Amino acid sequence: MAEFDPRIVIVGIEIGGKLKTYEGMNVSASGTKYANALQNEATIKITNLDKETRDYLLTETSPYSANRKRKLVTLDAGRVSTGSWRVFTGDIVSATVSQPPDIDIEMKARTGNFYRGEVISKSHPTTDLSTVARGVAKDLGLNLLFEADDKKIGGYGFTGAAEKQVEQLGNAGGVDAYIDDDDLVVKNRAQPLKNVTRILSEESGMIGIPEVTDKGIKVTMLLVPGVKLGGRITLNSEMFSALNGDYTIYKLGFEITSRDTAFYWVADCWRPSAAFRAQK
Repeated sequence: MAEFDPRIVIVGIEIGGKLKTYEGMNVSASGTKYANALQNEATIKITNLDKETRDYLLTETSPYSANRKRKLVTLDAGRVSTGSWRVFTGDIVSATVSQPPDIDIEMKARTGNFYRGEVISKSHPTTDLSTVARGVAKDLGLNLLFEADDKKIGGYGFTGAAEKQVEQLGNAGGVDAYIDDDDLVVKNRAQPLKNVTRILSEESGMIGIPEVTDKGIKVTMLLVPGVKLGGRITLNSEMFSALNGDYTIYKLGFEITSRDTAFYWVADCWRPSAAFRAQK
């Protein structure tokens, strides 16, 4: 990527039900997203945030605060040539501040954490998996991306924290069910999402060499659009042709800075044969 193609890094923080966005500031962020019921997580540090927002975060995320208001954070990134896209959405669970003169505030966030405090109870007679999934998505305020083979689920019941329904849904249907930013994704286990493929090679943004794992490969690549948790990566490497082929991303990390070197994805991927063995 040419150096004259500037980065875009935008942080959004919800205050009083309104999202305030910050662009052009010194930001560093890292996180991991999982194609299962684990909560996606991120650490976002921003320098010289305005005092009003800084004080709000420190007050509202204090362990002594009884306020149940949602404290949402979003992270968008990209390049001027491609535009920006959503990298992470989550609920702020803690905030800490550094000493002057340059004041850094570091936020830790997890996906769906607000709904861990919402207790619900529901039951279904025999019904379709897609019907259950729609109910879970509605409870969590998410869009539903349903790409699994639909099936009948008998005697589905749940009582507990609303966010924990994601795990119950995956177990009940024998599918991958997970939250990816504003979507509840339900797909066939270890299979890639439809129409989401990133062709990866030395020329298209791969950094270093692929790392072989017991499940497939781990690859680092430039932060570019078209990479999605649960999507397909087609490795097309001249140097490591033995590893070439299709993989499914089951864990997607990111390292993003607005002014330093890091600006990349780190993807852990299933090899189809390894995914098949894991399901048996």
